Amino acid sequence: QVQLMESGGGLAQPGGSLRLSCALISEAISSINSMGWYRQAPGKQREFVAVYTSRNMTAYRDTVKGRFTISRDHTKNTVYLEMNNLKPEDTATYLCYLNAQPKVTLVTREYWGQGTQVTVSS
Repeated sequence: QVQLMESGGGLAQPGGSLRLSCALISEAISSINSMGWYRQAPGKQREFVAVYTSRNMTAYRDTVKGRFTISRDHTKNTVYLEMNNLKPEDTATYLCYLNAQPKVTLVTREYWGQGTQVTVSS
């Protein structure tokens, strides 16, 4: 059983900050390739936000560069997304994802969290 436990969403004013967390709760993973975040706003397609790879590399969508920072605590199998200077267009459900090999099959696959809502409004 693989569970991604997200937290930290909520309401922020434009220009404000929020910090999202995603913890991997599982004994079933052999190795992690990457952990990261996507987001989906109502009526829109899911879009990539940020990723942290096993080689300690990061990548961001252009519209959040300089405002969002992704980090990872390897000891806790947790990834964080620090979001600063939030804009109304950042409003969405943020979903944590994991790209990893499960111990049973060792076949790379993706896992998704349930999502946490981020609303940016004055």
